[in-house]
Amino acid sequence: MKYPRKNFILYSSCLLSGIFMGLTVAPVNAWFLAWVALAPLWYLVVNATSSPKQSPPLLALIWGIGYHGIALSWITGIHPMTWMGVPWLASLAIAIFCWIFITLWGAASVALWATGIRIICKSIQKPYARVLIGTALWCGIEAIWSWGALFWSSLSYTQSPYNLVIIHLGQLSGPYAVTAAIVAVNGLIAEACLNHKGAKDAKGIFFASFVSSRFINKYLITATALLISLHLLGLSLYTRPLIQPPATALKIGIIQGNIPNHIKLYQEGLRRALEGYTSGYLSLVTQGVDAVLTPEGALPFFQRHIISSSLVAAVRSQGVVAWIGGFGEKGKSYTNSLLTVTGDGEVFSRYDKVKLVPIGEYVPFEELLGGIISRLSPLDEHQVPGSPNQIFNTPFGRAIAGICYESAFPEVFRYQAQAGGQFILSSSNDAHYSASMPAQHHAQDIMRAIETDRWAVRATNTGYSAFVDPHGRTVWISQHNTYEVHAETIYRRQTQTLYVRWGDWLTPLLLISATGVWLFNFLTVQLSRKQGLN
Repeated sequence: MKYPRKNFILYSSCLLSGIFMGLTVAPVNAWFLAWVALAPLWYLVVNATSSPKQSPPLLALIWGIGYHGIALSWITGIHPMTWMGVPWLASLAIAIFCWIFITLWGAASVALWATGIRIICKSIQKPYARVLIGTALWCGIEAIWSWGALFWSSLSYTQSPYNLVIIHLGQLSGPYAVTAAIVAVNGLIAEACLNHKGAKDAKGIFFASFVSSRFINKYLITATALLISLHLLGLSLYTRPLIQPPATALKIGIIQGNIPNHIKLYQEGLRRALEGYTSGYLSLVTQGVDAVLTPEGALPFFQRHIISSSLVAAVRSQGVVAWIGGFGEKGKSYTNSLLTVTGDGEVFSRYDKVKLVPIGEYVPFEELLGGIISRLSPLDEHQVPGSPNQIFNTPFGRAIAGICYESAFPEVFRYQAQAGGQFILSSSNDAHYSASMPAQHHAQDIMRAIETDRWAVRATNTGYSAFVDPHGRTVWISQHNTYEVHAETIYRRQTQTLYVRWGDWLTPLLLISATGVWLFNFLTVQLSRKQGLN
């Protein structure tokens, strides 16, 4: 019974520390736990590489289930979908399936990391080398993960919106700089436990090592120094003054329509949308705004029908630009779009959503799953993504546009900033979820504002709409599930951060350095063996 009991303790420790990492984001927002919550997994994975009775990938999978399962539990808010004609039980099954799938998808990336650690670090006995390799491997996997369709719970977003100082590392190399900081500090703490004088007495249990009176060693000191140094670096970026000439000012209004999804596509919802957005627009015009931003799908019509709506009629009469969320047409398909409508009532420009929500806006492997999972999109036609290299020109200069789910993909914003985007327009609809989801969504937009050094205007259907400055400070934020109209002055900016200019240069550098360290260790081991034979 010795080994089953020990394994139960190990797996429970992994699950618990993963849950702690999941508590770093909304609704709990215990962001400080991120700096220690990965250390137990690191400790156990490194220990397990020398023990055939333990599986590092399984340990990591359990940790990942704890983290992603808690952080992404808001996905269950898509249930019930009876308003879309989905039977109650089928709706529940879809919600559970989505939660399990995205949890396992995220957990698989952690298991892949642990597998890499087991293969690469098995022969590496130097703790600092393991920290470098482990950090590089995590960042590399996370970067590749971001290329796919499912990407939300990067370790970096555990620090948003409360630790704005460390998030400013994103100006250097995007969110991966923040991820690298978190992983490296956790790795050093774990190595401190593995290499302190009482490690053998701890019998492989991280917490026993941690509480040992002999725990303090050079690795813990390095972890502390690194944590402080990185925060000081972030602080130096955070305290830079914002140069905002009056000539660059724009007064932008947002309308939070607060139209529940279960009525949005029916007569009552359409009536409320037309009335609410038209009256909100007219109200903002009286406040002297230069433009008005509406949420994703504010008017759930095709572009040709939006042009004949009462909202566009108000734009013609008042002459103030409106960015209207609706649907564009692309052949026989349609796009989720943001339209720039000018005072003549014409569409000046259109941005089509690039990153579509799997299952929600398209069905992955549709030939295989299409008959099992009904598409949840509001229209019968096939939704398609926009071009990944779009630019969004407006009468006020080039903007950076993001529609809902795209907030989690930093490259969408970086590309547009590099192409001359001067401010961020984020249009979203999180109506089907609890308040924790839009809170996490707001946290993502804060990171994008900091990384690109841009003002961000966030208009949502039911909350949280907000204005965010380039340092990630929320100037104003709406309530949840309320109709709101608000205006703030933002400033157009043309600065380019290191991240905007060079992208994620840190991850390749870490990977190259880690490869060099591994190769040096490999050659050293081979040379030692040859000398031993001689």
